[in-house]
Amino acid sequence: MYDKKKKYGEKLNKPTKKIHSKPANLLYPIPAVIISCGIEPKDHNLITVSWAGTICSDPVMLSISLRPSRHSYKIIKETGEFVVNLTDMMMVKETDFCGVRSGKEMDKWSVLRLKKSASQQIATPQIATSPVSLECKTKQILSLGSHDCFIAEVVGVSVREDLVNKSGEFNLDKANLIAYSHGSYYSLGQKLGKFGFSVKK
Repeated sequence: MYDKKKKYGEKLNKPTKKIHSKPANLLYPIPAVIISCGIEPKDHNLITVSWAGTICSDPVMLSISLRPSRHSYKIIKETGEFVVNLTDMMMVKETDFCGVRSGKEMDKWSVLRLKKSASQQIATPQIATSPVSLECKTKQILSLGSHDCFIAEVVGVSVREDLVNKSGEFNLDKANLIAYSHGSYYSLGQKLGKFGFSVKK
């Protein structure tokens, strides 16, 4: 409950100046994830996506946005499935590589020596070393302009064993996940609070 005795926003009310700009995608930071796609081995590919987000909790759904010109776009559209692989500090170079190189020119799995692991609910493989892999089935594709938005249901989740405690709870704070912000990659910083801490007695 809101506590009137607490001086909320006391340090936030100092006058500030802002520079107005044309519309731009500045909703940062955002996750930097590697999407694995393809059912047949010859079609297996990896692409880094930063435009990914949670959109529904029941059923569990997320979205990713891709340019139709990308090699992975056609694969995902045809198969209707993909895996969202979260990335950590150890994967930052691979994450960048998968975003700037095309699967038309090379087998990224082989070049980066990434190990595949089988998904449980779909045929698309996931990255074995990824902290968390989300198996997805496409439900709808929205053509928005430069990008198409793939709305998908999460049908399976795989979490690295060392990130699950004895009670079965996920300790993702130990995953060293990375984020993307305006052209650069960052590691997640200091924990500032837990959900609901501002009203907890």
